[in-house]
Amino acid sequence: MSDPNAPSRANSMPASLTMPTVPQDFPDMSNDKVWVWDTWPLTDSKGNQYSVGGYDIVFSLVADRSIGFDDRHVFAKIGYFYRPTGIPADQRPANGGWTYGGLVFKQGVTGKIFADQSYSHQTQWSGSARIFQGGEIKLFFTDVAFYRDSSGHDIKPYDPVIALSVGSVHANADKGVFFTGFDKVTPLLSADGKYYQNGEQNPYFNFRDPFTFEDPNHPGDTYMVFEGNTAIKRGTPACTQADLGYQPGDPNAESVDAVNQSGAYYQMANIGLAKATSKDLSSWEFLPPILSSNCVTDQTERPQFIFKDGKSYLFTISHRSTFAAGIDGPEGVYGFVGDGIRSDFQPLNGGAGLALGNPTNLNYLEGFPFDPDYNQNPGAFQAYSHYIMPGGLVQSFIDSIGTKDNFVRGGTLGPTVKIDIHGATTSVDYTYGHGGLGGFADIPANVAFSNSTAEPKK
Repeated sequence: MSDPNAPSRANSMPASLTMPTVPQDFPDMSNDKVWVWDTWPLTDSKGNQYSVGGYDIVFSLVADRSIGFDDRHVFAKIGYFYRPTGIPADQRPANGGWTYGGLVFKQGVTGKIFADQSYSHQTQWSGSARIFQGGEIKLFFTDVAFYRDSSGHDIKPYDPVIALSVGSVHANADKGVFFTGFDKVTPLLSADGKYYQNGEQNPYFNFRDPFTFEDPNHPGDTYMVFEGNTAIKRGTPACTQADLGYQPGDPNAESVDAVNQSGAYYQMANIGLAKATSKDLSSWEFLPPILSSNCVTDQTERPQFIFKDGKSYLFTISHRSTFAAGIDGPEGVYGFVGDGIRSDFQPLNGGAGLALGNPTNLNYLEGFPFDPDYNQNPGAFQAYSHYIMPGGLVQSFIDSIGTKDNFVRGGTLGPTVKIDIHGATTSVDYTYGHGGLGGFADIPANVAFSNSTAEPKK
């Protein structure tokens, strides 16, 4: 898909799959209070997004702005924002009109679940939030403990746990939005080493980002997808012919030996699946992964399902830097389509899988968000951690915009864009917003909360 003749700083990717370039003079949704990155709305099991008492509500990973943006991961906490609902994006303040409500958890609550209390850092990573009758919220997230010495070196592997906390949401004109509860955490899943790689197999393993839903083909059953890694010992030359995925007779097909010799076996991400075994969603069992990217990429972050026209669309996000040797693609959303949640998923858009990418020039090195390459497109790092909303709206956070001689860091949500999903294809809707860019941090609810619309209490 990439144009091999695209010159320095041009986008080499198809415009139909490329997010328009975000300007450098973007507004900050938190008014300089916190860094903001992974963000998710308040939903039901079908992905509908709820307003409560006249307010839209989102949860975000946040960190104090006294911390360097690239150091935020070990200091991440879950915060929340709210704003009046039902106002068109072009009638809101430039930053989306959000009010920062503060942190969800009080100090110390999320650290209690770890058997080893000697952690140096205890942090919270992304997940999803479901609303039930009575305003009850089940917040699924990744509870994490790091064990590091004073120099920042790991003493032992970090410990990520997919967890649940239950609270209630309240909203009124005087106080805005606030929560009660969220004073207890229930551990749900830890990487098992059978389906999902654990710290003994790889100290750098991925296990995070729970997204819960009900499958239309199995009414009443609740499932969860999450990011994992295939359960093998790190460094094992484990690439197989099936992992390579070449069609018979492909003249460009590599041999298994060549791929293993390239070191591609270090890229072993998968998308995991679990099923709730209790009505209150407090106990779960692992199922085998529904998609493996062995020898393709090492990250399949924030997976989620969209169900449309009888098809199951599985979306995830990945970095250019995490692809295996011999494979390249922009930062962005990758998608697959099947007839159910356990399908022979096919990558969207002619087999490429790319559903929405940053403007990127694959003819040049990428660099890093804190040091982008001089020849790279200015938008190569502009957006990450995408979340797909009803109707194909997509939100993400700004990481870095610009090139080596002129770039700015982000730490706030970028403009919402829209993708059209039809069959096995997606395309950017350039008629949405202004040239394809909607309002900054625009995450509109499509359902107003009431006990008649929320899910029965479980």
